[in-house]
Amino acid sequence: MTKERIKIALAGNPNSGKSTLFNALTGLRQKVGNYPGITVEKKTGICNLDEDIKAEIIDLPGTYSLYPKSIDERVAQQVICNKDNQAYPDITVVVADATNLRRSVFLITQIIDLKMNVVLALNMIDLSISKGVIIDVKKLSDQLKIPVIAINARKQEGIKNLKKAILKATSENTFEDFFSVKMLFKNPIEDTNKLRGANNDYASFLALCMQEMSGERKNREELHAISKKHRFNPSRAQAQETIKRYKKIDVVVDNCITVVKVKGNRSITKWLDDILIHPIFGYVFFLSVLFLIFQAMFSWSAYPMDLIDSWFTNLSIWVANTLPAGVLNDLIVKGILAGLGGIIIFVPQIAFLFAFIAFLEDTGYMARVGFITDKLLRGFGLNGRSIIPLLSGAACAVPAIMTARTISSWKERMITIMVTPLMSCSARLPVYTLIIAMIIPTEQSWGPFNLQGLVMMAFYLLGFLAALGTAFIMKFILKAKERSFYIMEMPSYKIPDWRGVIYTIVEKVKVFLFDAGKVIIAISIVLWALSSYAPGNKFKEIENKWADIENAEVHIAAEKLESSYAGIIGKSIEPAIKPLGFDWKIGIALITSFAAREVFVGTMSTIYSVGDNSTQSIRERLESVKNPDTGKAFFTTAVGISLMLFYAFAMQCMSTLAIVRRETNSWKWPVIQFLYMGVLAYISSFIAYQLLS
Repeated sequence: MTKERIKIALAGNPNSGKSTLFNALTGLRQKVGNYPGITVEKKTGICNLDEDIKAEIIDLPGTYSLYPKSIDERVAQQVICNKDNQAYPDITVVVADATNLRRSVFLITQIIDLKMNVVLALNMIDLSISKGVIIDVKKLSDQLKIPVIAINARKQEGIKNLKKAILKATSENTFEDFFSVKMLFKNPIEDTNKLRGANNDYASFLALCMQEMSGERKNREELHAISKKHRFNPSRAQAQETIKRYKKIDVVVDNCITVVKVKGNRSITKWLDDILIHPIFGYVFFLSVLFLIFQAMFSWSAYPMDLIDSWFTNLSIWVANTLPAGVLNDLIVKGILAGLGGIIIFVPQIAFLFAFIAFLEDTGYMARVGFITDKLLRGFGLNGRSIIPLLSGAACAVPAIMTARTISSWKERMITIMVTPLMSCSARLPVYTLIIAMIIPTEQSWGPFNLQGLVMMAFYLLGFLAALGTAFIMKFILKAKERSFYIMEMPSYKIPDWRGVIYTIVEKVKVFLFDAGKVIIAISIVLWALSSYAPGNKFKEIENKWADIENAEVHIAAEKLESSYAGIIGKSIEPAIKPLGFDWKIGIALITSFAAREVFVGTMSTIYSVGDNSTQSIRERLESVKNPDTGKAFFTTAVGISLMLFYAFAMQCMSTLAIVRRETNSWKWPVIQFLYMGVLAYISSFIAYQLLS
């Protein structure tokens, strides 16, 4: 028997617990994509409401009202208000923060007036009670004339009642206006109803305010004509409707809420904020958090990384000895397994990085970071909202750049987009980890602290300082007359929802393994082919040259690699990169890692395993490489630092350039970004190598 399926939209203000409820309802049965035609993350999942009915749940971007002020809010408004939208729901569940009911109710009442099936999920009711705010849920339901269910999404309390309410609401279609907007704008709404061929006053009012209906030019012109005829000013109409609506909301909230005095003069939130947003201690705490994150990433991930490394080494040995010698054996061991090992070994560190980021966001601390950094960032042409994209850039620049949409000022948004890729993202993490492990022994420390972790943190801070310096220069280049103001709601501190953190880790690791991994494996195979073949009979000539010399295998392998197609490509760019301390093999890695920075490790693993009969790990192979001019180790401290600086600053990410093109709607900005970051990378690497060598 096929289950009936309904479509549910989860709507609500930012920080209302909407995503936590989404995870509670769907578990791991969810997928992430983009809304059609726009780079806004779309999360959908499947939930069983009962034995016969499944629900497809869409987690909409957070919004305070149906008057969008950002691209994310625009998407939420389009889904809720446009019946022609593929994502239009059968029922909307609005998640409200019980600790701030008045603010949450505004969006709910707008959706009620659209005559939609709606259920209110009153979240964090326990936190509200602890603050002395008692909500009469039944009275609130009677006042709004919709089902209201008290839940605790983190503890998964009230979820069964919510499912029952959703099922009941889908079969009941009695709609009553909360606020009659027609009382204020009767004539323009009646004309718009006729134009739309529908008798929905609030939908017509929103169409007039947005000057849009079904996205058709003819309709926009007719709406403009109605506005002109009745002297309807959209901005003034929104303000007038908002004031009147809030007056009615205040009556409802006052009737349903009882405030009692709670023992103790200072709340935990106030006590923590005194420390975390202090003008001095706030920065000390923030830097301490970053320091602990990078120390933990190195120490905690060491054991699982060693296990993965040894497992792949043993697997390579087994495959090499089991399969018959030949091209297939060579391809699997030195092409596929070498590339695959270069990906999977870094999963523990990437998992820890995203776990820490999800943890900080879930506790409410990230909003405080935005607050304390606002004054600092304004001096560099940014504002407090810029810190979220910048810190998110430590995970991945693509979604980080997308979060810059919340910045209302064009100038500050553009500067944020242009400098965010300078933040050291997780794609650089494998590069840093590999090189740091080669040039700094594990046992080296600075007092009680691991020196490898300190160097890693230094490169992350270097990316942040480079972003600030570049932003400061762009502050004087980009011109804009608008003034911006930083207003951000401080969410309550919360114990992290560990299920949500785990979902985030799983999702991000999947993206790394399957999205970046596919590219890395494909390039590894191509590189193996380029490194294993040469024009004409070049390989045969090399074998004949060394035929009568004993133990010539190493020389033959080196000459073959240099004469291969990959060697020819690398040799062509070697003169340009030699001043940086790089050879032609690194040159190949620089080219291939433009697809994704993570490809560097897979490329180096493949390049240095071709022609090598050993099954060493990538780190051991690189440590054994000798400089042909000096006979000493090639990967010295000077080469390592130069290489890390190049990867710290260079724009080697096609996905980032594509998203910048999409967000700015122009190729001008990604081209500028690619050029200035390339120049910065080259100069920095050149100076570092020349000084250190």
